[in-house]
Amino acid sequence: MIPVTTFAGKKVALFGLGGSGLATAQALQAGGADVAAWDDNPDSVAKAASAGMHTEDLRSIDWSQMAAFVLSPGVPLTHPKPHWSVDLARAAGVEIIGDIELFVRERRAFAPDCPFIAITGTNGKSTTTALVAHILRSSGRDTQLGGNIGTAVLTLDPPKAERYYVVECSSYQIDLAPTLDPTAGILLNLTPDHLDRHGTMQHYADVKERLVAGSDIAIVGIDDSFSALIADRVERAGVKVRRISRRNVVADGIYAEGSRLFRAEVGASSLFVDLEGIATLRGGHNAQNAAAAIAACLAVGVDADAIREGLRSFPGLKHRMQPVARRGNVLFVNDSKATNAEAAAPALSSYDRIYWIAGGLPKEGGIASLAPLFPHIVKAFLIGEAAPAFAATLGQAVPYEISGTLERAVAHAAAEAEAEGNSAAVMLSPACASFDQYRNFEVRGDAFVSHVAELDGVTMLVETKKGI
Repeated sequence: MIPVTTFAGKKVALFGLGGSGLATAQALQAGGADVAAWDDNPDSVAKAASAGMHTEDLRSIDWSQMAAFVLSPGVPLTHPKPHWSVDLARAAGVEIIGDIELFVRERRAFAPDCPFIAITGTNGKSTTTALVAHILRSSGRDTQLGGNIGTAVLTLDPPKAERYYVVECSSYQIDLAPTLDPTAGILLNLTPDHLDRHGTMQHYADVKERLVAGSDIAIVGIDDSFSALIADRVERAGVKVRRISRRNVVADGIYAEGSRLFRAEVGASSLFVDLEGIATLRGGHNAQNAAAAIAACLAVGVDADAIREGLRSFPGLKHRMQPVARRGNVLFVNDSKATNAEAAAPALSSYDRIYWIAGGLPKEGGIASLAPLFPHIVKAFLIGEAAPAFAATLGQAVPYEISGTLERAVAHAAAEAEAEGNSAAVMLSPACASFDQYRNFEVRGDAFVSHVAELDGVTMLVETKKGI
């Protein structure tokens, strides 16, 4: 835990007592703050009280005594309308911040020079965050990984010299971190997302821009117009910018030509690494992720050979184009995180011959948008509620069977791939939510891995969970 000592002896109001909110309340309390915590969910309030937190309805506190209001990122700050607690804090002139802001203040107070890499973007955040942390750890550095990737930032070890922090930041978290100041800040890309919480695409982009605007070195993907303009803007403001691209040559930064990544400095470029053969970094989207990770690791002093070794040994992010097993020429890939067609597209574009396991609880639009990728699919094995609709979309374009269950789909896809004898991937990339058959996409992915492990003659590349 990182005790939040910057509010020692002060009164702090806090709203939102889910996992990260409770961790934040405990970190504030451990640092000596007098915390009044609340939530709209009575069960969350009761859980916090049982954990020793002082809980109090924020509608009844004296806001004039509050040094700060700490808001959980899942609670609306601006859109569709501010939460009632936000209105109370603003009326009292109390600053509104989140857990990332508390972290950066502790870092500045105790170890302002310890390397801090912050990552944001619409797509690819988690993979890039995990990849950066893997490279740092594999090079022997003391590395802390947290933020939006699933580990609350204040549960990490406290800042100290030579301790590296790699933190994934959502737009909600950035909105609550006014003094965010990473050593290297990464903005991967921007496409319309979370507009219910930000109102407009421009406001969403403005929030994301704050992360790189406050960085010592800004690493910005320039393959979309919003991000390209941000790169230009922060550079004019005096920030050192390294551009990354999977489509275009850049003068200073990292760019991709297919699987090959080039490092450019002052207009001169040289091959840095070829990702060909690294199964966990297949596809153009991962070329962008790897480019960002390379630029960030170079920015904090990792040597080129250590970065290359880290790229080659990257195990991948669980449930995201994750190679899990091999049998002969057949690779088994867990892409359970692909819960809609847009999310499934990168995996389908990364392999030439796919035995595709798809289906579940359908999303609006189905899989029609994936039609340009149908030539990559040898055969589809359809499961769950979406199976009939997906079959209708595939029509005569792609052979398919309605397998019904994931277990049957794995068995049939594996058998047909083996019988054909060519190099191929048996891939779970459902383009659907899981809730018709599984509690969440993680459980669905674990079930896929378990069913693959039961096949004869497979070599597992990951550990399996028992009892799935």
